Amino acid sequence: MFLLNSGLRKTLFPMITSQRLLQGFVVFGIFYSLLLLTGNDTITWYLKPFLLPFLFYAVVKSEPFETKKWLLAALLFSWIGDCILMFADKCELYFISGLVAFLIAHILFLRLFYRQKSENRRLKNPLFWIGFTLIIAYLVIMLSYLFPSLGDLKFPVGIYAMTISIMLVMALKGAFNWESKSKYQVLFGAFFFVTSDSILAIDKFHAPISSASYSIMITYLIAQFCITDGILKLNQKK
Repeated sequence: MFLLNSGLRKTLFPMITSQRLLQGFVVFGIFYSLLLLTGNDTITWYLKPFLLPFLFYAVVKSEPFETKKWLLAALLFSWIGDCILMFADKCELYFISGLVAFLIAHILFLRLFYRQKSENRRLKNPLFWIGFTLIIAYLVIMLSYLFPSLGDLKFPVGIYAMTISIMLVMALKGAFNWESKSKYQVLFGAFFFVTSDSILAIDKFHAPISSASYSIMITYLIAQFCITDGILKLNQKK
């Protein structure tokens, strides 16, 4: 009976590949963004938890690779953060909990980038150091901009900002060390992750930004897709 049911499942439901799931994320993400842009906040609220599972299962369906568990863990904590932040307007504790979930996700992304196979560990290219300096400058300017209005959240927001900056530095380092051209896609994703978090921080702690929800989500979705797809391509067997 089990074998029959298994056979029926294979016949009725063709094998969904990692690539199909990535494509599904893009289609669903565009649909979600259009709903968000047209002000359908109630619908997008219910749809939000279904976005990242596309990427998570795309990684699950991919071929085994050394850093796969780190990517899965980072996506899982990102999804947890997404779900918690859906209730951020109810209580400040939800925002703090969501911040913690995304902090863990960024630490996992950082670890993922660090463990990714590199051609070399030495960085002599001056472009890396220019990029590194710009990231440090961003961190200092952003914290100086936000600190007067952070109150008791100075420490957690400061730790979060430093973590995402280090994550971006590791992606920048990878752009000079990793082999595949998809390394630039990962860097692009890390940059958009920092952009999304920056918009959220300015909107929440400094001054409201017009269409902030849309800007935060579209940059966030681009970031998650670029990092996930880029890492999968970096680890494709030749």
